[in-house]
Amino acid sequence: MNKKIKKILQKKNKSKIVSLTAYSKNIAKILDNHCDFILVGDSMANVLYGQKNTHSLSLTNIIQHAKSVKLGVNKSILVVDMPKGTYNTPREAVINAKLIIKNTECEAVKIESNKKNFKIIKNLVNKNISVMGHIGYTPQYKKRFRIEGQTNKEIHNLLKESLLIEKAGAFSIVLECLSPKAAKIITKKLKIPTIGIGSSSYCDGQILVTDDILGLSGFYPKFIKKYANLNRIIEKAVKKYSRDVKLNKFPSKKNFLNGTKNR
Repeated sequence: MNKKIKKILQKKNKSKIVSLTAYSKNIAKILDNHCDFILVGDSMANVLYGQKNTHSLSLTNIIQHAKSVKLGVNKSILVVDMPKGTYNTPREAVINAKLIIKNTECEAVKIESNKKNFKIIKNLVNKNISVMGHIGYTPQYKKRFRIEGQTNKEIHNLLKESLLIEKAGAFSIVLECLSPKAAKIITKKLKIPTIGIGSSSYCDGQILVTDDILGLSGFYPKFIKKYANLNRIIEKAVKKYSRDVKLNKFPSKKNFLNGTKNR
């Protein structure tokens, strides 16, 4: 097991795990000093490509962005989502996971649970591929957000699912849109860390989409805290640029290259 991943496991019940998404080198370079792991999430389908869901994101898409992210990552663990339809069978999962790792040099892949693919996780782990699990709201398999784990029966089923993922060999598991009670019980019962998104502070760590917390995505459900409003900052800068061009204030003499090296 990778040394960085061992450190994540050691944080269980000791210190909170911090994580965010990245789709490019520039953002990843900023996150790297503050995150335990960076996820190249299939959420890019919504955030970058304006798609209604994550279902049509290709392996090529995820690999291309992950290669860029890797250029900005030094300290953090790099985890890459396996797109929908790339791990339908154990053999297919291994082929595609190895392709992701070979091209991106990531430390782990993430797989969404459909309550049936535990053997696929186990097979990947047996091939020395580190896997992060994902239960609750799983966008590849469910159409809408819904808080899960609101009844004892739901909690029991979610706990059973998470224990099977742990048994299969996953080193951590994302809990998305679970009730606080469910998140607390699951986090307490599992030996591996839980990473929450919309699932309360009881989890061992948290993850959010970076574009959401920076005010870029326009997607702000209750579980997201917006830490900045870059939309306004960017618009202000673009407005100034537009005005300068129209008034012939840009480029000025000081903006000429004058023999200096271009980047």
